[in-house]
Amino acid sequence: MSLLQRFLGIETTGSSRGGAGETTSVRRIAETLEQMAPDQARYIAAFAYILARVAQADLTIDAQEVAAMREILRGLGRLSEEEAAVVCEIACDQSTRLGGSQNYLVTREFRAITDTKQRAQLVECLFAVAAADGEISTTESQEVVTIAEELGFTRPEALGIRARYQEHLAEFRGLTNESA
Repeated sequence: MSLLQRFLGIETTGSSRGGAGETTSVRRIAETLEQMAPDQARYIAAFAYILARVAQADLTIDAQEVAAMREILRGLGRLSEEEAAVVCEIACDQSTRLGGSQNYLVTREFRAITDTKQRAQLVECLFAVAAADGEISTTESQEVVTIAEELGFTRPEALGIRARYQEHLAEFRGLTNESA
């Protein structure tokens, strides 16, 4: 079983290279990340999963969110377009299938393997993914704040980061038009 499969809790039967029960996506991403140092692969797997967690918060992962996730993974993870697409695909799949049972565990693991700067960078990226479709829903905003708190930030710190995305927040959208 590959590092990514163990980290994301993907159970397979047979060998880790195309055994029964292993999907093509899992095999492709496992092969991609196995080329990296284990610590880097673990970081990217957790980062991608948490991005997908926010994209899935409103129960749909739309094309703009996927595009934002890919771009973030390419930039921060130094992944090729193909690698970012595969990582994004499996992260979205795992978040959708395992979300409720894995969300806190993955976030706790990310906190354990990162420093404050890396965690703040993730929170910033979470708001960017949530804003990718032009609007951050209340559900998405609440999910990012929850994740920020799980990562060790206080609510005021999380809301400070959120303030940078105020023009995208659904709860403030109507206020600026009505007060004019």
